[in-house]
Amino acid sequence: MEDGAKWGKAVDNCVGSANGSPLSKTKAKAIHRKAGYATYRGPKVEGPRHVVNFGDQDYPNALRCTSNPPQRLYVIGNPAALEEGLAVIGARKATPYGLGCAMRFGKAAAENGICIISGGARGCDAQAHRSALGVGGRTVAVLGGGCDHVYPREHHRLFQDIVDAGGAVVSEHEWDFPPVPYAFRERNRIIAGLAKATLIVEAGLPSGTFSTADEALAASREVLVVPGSIMSPYSAGSNQLLRQGATPIVDDESFQDALFDIFGCLRQERSASQESSKQIDDPLLAAVLANPCHREDLIRLVGDTGDLSAASILSQRLAEYEVMGFICRYPDGRYGPVVK
Repeated sequence: MEDGAKWGKAVDNCVGSANGSPLSKTKAKAIHRKAGYATYRGPKVEGPRHVVNFGDQDYPNALRCTSNPPQRLYVIGNPAALEEGLAVIGARKATPYGLGCAMRFGKAAAENGICIISGGARGCDAQAHRSALGVGGRTVAVLGGGCDHVYPREHHRLFQDIVDAGGAVVSEHEWDFPPVPYAFRERNRIIAGLAKATLIVEAGLPSGTFSTADEALAASREVLVVPGSIMSPYSAGSNQLLRQGATPIVDDESFQDALFDIFGCLRQERSASQESSKQIDDPLLAAVLANPCHREDLIRLVGDTGDLSAASILSQRLAEYEVMGFICRYPDGRYGPVVK
């Protein structure tokens, strides 16, 4: 979820340490221009605007308890939405597996009345916000730049939907503060601080999600992680966090257990159809669901039949499973599970 990472180390060094003196808006804009990025001139997110100071009554109590709380919050939408919720974060360049997990678990939490908190970035963050919106829940997007400097710019509609649904778009920076690199790391402490627990659905190595996990632990919050295949580089970071002691979320039941322990949510009974879906007889489908695979890894599971070659049979069966919604083709060409 580290949007600023793409701006490169050279620009990051120009900004200086996030632990040093606060960067002025004028200097931030100069750095933003020097990096070759144009000033945002698109539509602004509409809705009630609030400036909430640390000493104000409506300042989030969850943030007061953190070691480095923001002194001021710029909020578009409902300040009451800045309640203790569940942070759902993950990779920007997410696989269908990561996107599916963000949707699946974000939706389950939102259906239990839990506010979904994330960073508004591409990939898993955006999917987490949409998971809450899809079931009429509330969600909060914590931005790296100011709320009027919509980033990424294609998420204007998403941010507007968040505000219209009773949620909030928030930043610790002034309205038109540009999204400079260090600000994304800094905003991660706000995401972790607002959340009672942080769920990481997919993370490779290196990953900006690690800073959010560190902030969550520093604030004595729970860190939950969805494991991935040990063969997948997209899950290497997630699996490392599990190795370091994070709570594994391995299925719907373990997630419901976590919601009960952390938020007091009652567990939902699993339907018979959910249980039966675990029973898979086809070794080809089982292989794809267990670990995303390239075609050449799967062809040995298919033998020649009559006039059809193994390659033709494989293509036919993969297409059938795609139509049935079991699998999909990943950006790198592998076939893997669809997580709903």
